[in-house]
Amino acid sequence: MKRFRTWVWRVLTAPFRWLGRGLRFLALRSPLREFFIPEEEDTPILDTISRAAQQPGDFLSGLIVHLDALRKHLLRIVLALVFTSSIALVFMNQILGWLAAPIGGIGSLQAIEVTEPVSVVMRVALLIGFTAALPYIVFEVLRFMAPGLSMRARWFGLAAIPVVTLFFLGGMAFTYYYMLDPALDVLLNFFGITTVARPASYIKFVTGLMFWIGICFEFPIVSYVLSAMGILKARMLRENWRVAFILLTVLAAMITPTVDPLNMMIVLLPLWILYGLSIFMAALGGLGHTRRQQRLGNPELQS
Repeated sequence: MKRFRTWVWRVLTAPFRWLGRGLRFLALRSPLREFFIPEEEDTPILDTISRAAQQPGDFLSGLIVHLDALRKHLLRIVLALVFTSSIALVFMNQILGWLAAPIGGIGSLQAIEVTEPVSVVMRVALLIGFTAALPYIVFEVLRFMAPGLSMRARWFGLAAIPVVTLFFLGGMAFTYYYMLDPALDVLLNFFGITTVARPASYIKFVTGLMFWIGICFEFPIVSYVLSAMGILKARMLRENWRVAFILLTVLAAMITPTVDPLNMMIVLLPLWILYGLSIFMAALGGLGHTRRQQRLGNPELQS
């Protein structure tokens, strides 16, 4: 069984290793090469946190420096969001038509407030801009965390950026193609009451649903990363599946726009599948962490 898990782990992580080698070759010749150069004392993040707890004085003295660095990263993220959102405005007619297609097109929406179309356009532009800038946002987060990460964690985080983006896009696509139609069938004809949707309410409903389901689709990636860092164990996820079942049910009820159990199950079933996938990914990440500990002469049991 252990040999099979090792083989699965190597097969699944092979694209990341190849991508990491290619990115390493390019990155060392780029203006951002300082991100890929090891620190004089390349300390894993858990050791950095432990050291900060033991020496609170040094931690507080360096807090201002970290806050200044965070300000710079946040500024670049905001500029990236402004740029991508501005690009989204160029294609806003096509985007609004695509989002309104499940309800019969943009012509079926009737605004009753003067500023309503403006707020709708800005909300959609922000969602599209966030989605387009997501790889860069994750990269800026990695750059901020880089001093507390080992070189292996930096390269792994860089290689995981495309996967994070694809999972987020997968959650949005699942929402649009599989959840919207049954949800709208219930909402627009609830108890036989015909509803004429407003642009503000409809777009807020669609974009909010797509965003949060996209975030939920990141669970397996987060589980893998935390397990690879030694923070999370697959055994803990397996043993607490009952608690997770309740929490996922509550989360599905909060995300689901309707009160009927059918639409809630449409949301809940993918969350259960994602939780199972999170256990599997945590096991793979734990296997990689165990192998690294063994090579360092510090074996650590993982499950």
